[in-house]
Amino acid sequence: SDFNSGSFTAEMSVNVASRLDVTGGIDWNGMKKPSEDRNEEELLPNGSRVPIQQVTELEQMNLFASAKFLVLPRGRRVSSLAWIPNTFVPYVGAGAGYGKYTLRQNGDFVDFVDNHIFTDTFRSEGWSPIFHVLGGTDIQVLRHLVLSFEARYSWQHADLDTDFVDFDPIDLGGLRFGGGIHFSF
Repeated sequence: SDFNSGSFTAEMSVNVASRLDVTGGIDWNGMKKPSEDRNEEELLPNGSRVPIQQVTELEQMNLFASAKFLVLPRGRRVSSLAWIPNTFVPYVGAGAGYGKYTLRQNGDFVDFVDNHIFTDTFRSEGWSPIFHVLGGTDIQVLRHLVLSFEARYSWQHADLDTDFVDFDPIDLGGLRFGGGIHFSF
């Protein structure tokens, strides 16, 4: 939960069949979280003891493509010149992509070989594949303006660089909830 953050997404969707859309997009998110270890303390030159403090930063940029199947049609044609849109259009879908991450930890650390405290910055960055499933609904509020609410679960893991010795791969996936505005053309 320390990696929870907001994100910004831009996407474009193309209707390829009456109830099937193909969507491509990019999203960015990041977080910065201070922490401290009260079990290990640093002895300052003035004789006082302070907790070991660190700041962890995680930034992600994901490129993705999805296929969305509309559970209900967007509307119905009542004549060759008239069409009545549905107000609510739920959908489900799945997709994949590739994401870049940057993880930084800056602060005080304990060398567990001799227990001395040192200050450093550890960094890991790279690219890894993403797979996701999604579900949501579009709500038409004006002729060309649609509100969208979506839940998306993604799977994304990456190996950490050599700064992070003996660490498991980082889990970059998880559950996301989003809301947005779509303009239809």
